[in-house]
Amino acid sequence: MKKFLLVDDHSIIRSGLKILLTKEFEDYQFDEASSGEECKNLVSNQQYDLIILDINIPGSDSFALVEQVMKWRADSRILIFSMSAENIYAKRFLAMGVMGYVRKDEPATEIITAVHTLLSNKKYISKTLCEIISREKFERVTDNPFKKLSPKQYEIVRFLIEGKTVSDICNFMKLHSSTVSTQKNRIFEKLHIKNLIDLYTLAKVHPISYS
Repeated sequence: MKKFLLVDDHSIIRSGLKILLTKEFEDYQFDEASSGEECKNLVSNQQYDLIILDINIPGSDSFALVEQVMKWRADSRILIFSMSAENIYAKRFLAMGVMGYVRKDEPATEIITAVHTLLSNKKYISKTLCEIISREKFERVTDNPFKKLSPKQYEIVRFLIEGKTVSDICNFMKLHSSTVSTQKNRIFEKLHIKNLIDLYTLAKVHPISYS
């Protein structure tokens, strides 16, 4: 019996993913896990053709979980399925043996492509991640992405991480709302992120200095 394991703490995500994949992979059975512990219990007892794993599961260390799964099943095909930006986590997971990383907001066709790629025993690397790797290869890229920002942008980032709104930032920095909005968009472009969730995650990996 060919089997997929879907690991995500949100049942609606697991259900939606199952509906999407069932249409494409009719011969597969689906198991689900809502926590790292459930995932480990299932993987320790049976083999899966593919494990689709969210890395933001409360109470679970995603790196330790992947390490444990790979220890039990060295040939596991793991596809990270997350809202966290690829430039934050993807390379580290790929170095650990994960075979692919796809964002949850990618089109359904891209998610299907990623799954097919892994089932063919190939690594899935998105166009975005390819561009990031290529740029880092040919440019001298700083380890801390926040160092790319101008002093004004850096200050705006600090306020955003503190939970301040654009209106709050305008008042603190004496700037027009259009200026702050424009700078916010430029910040996201420089950091290669799409939203505030990505920004918060990036700040955990590369802490902002408040000195």
